[in-house]
Amino acid sequence: MKLQHKYSLEDIISGCQKAERRSQEALYKLMASKMFGVCMRYAKNQFEAEDMLQTGFIKVFRNIDSYRGDGSFEGWVRRIMVNTSIEFYRKNLKTLGDVDVNDFTESVSVEFEISNLNARDLMCLVQTLPDSYRMVFNMYAIEGYSHREIGQIIGITEGASKAQLSRARAILRDEIKKMEGQSYESNVG
Repeated sequence: MKLQHKYSLEDIISGCQKAERRSQEALYKLMASKMFGVCMRYAKNQFEAEDMLQTGFIKVFRNIDSYRGDGSFEGWVRRIMVNTSIEFYRKNLKTLGDVDVNDFTESVSVEFEISNLNARDLMCLVQTLPDSYRMVFNMYAIEGYSHREIGQIIGITEGASKAQLSRARAILRDEIKKMEGQSYESNVG
């Protein structure tokens, strides 16, 4: 019978700073599923998210000495995953698909009801958005970046960021209405 040793997060971090494989494996097992969820929001599909996750963990292990313990370790890892996803987007996107703000008349403050939608369905809907819309939606609605920051990070104007968010929300709202309509029809029929 093997004895299972319980290690604290501090022990695991310390081991990773010493490049110990067991500690790296323990950290991966501890955080991979949650960080995979972060990557899935930015990815088109599971394979892309897996690439982002693996690249992100390589960066975590290479840069773990820079973690100073000031804030949440999970938050530090999450930021690396988000930045890795943004880098992936930049490297793999030929054009950003800028939108002329004048072409879109709907208000940026479009809201939609998601009370009957579970997180998995919403993630699937977000993944269907065009790349630039998905990136802006995630950075603004989930990560809390301002439109100015988004523009600087991905190389678009602040107005284009606002327009892409508005279009993303409109697309999501329309898709949710379609889903709710199908759900209503199947419950009535």
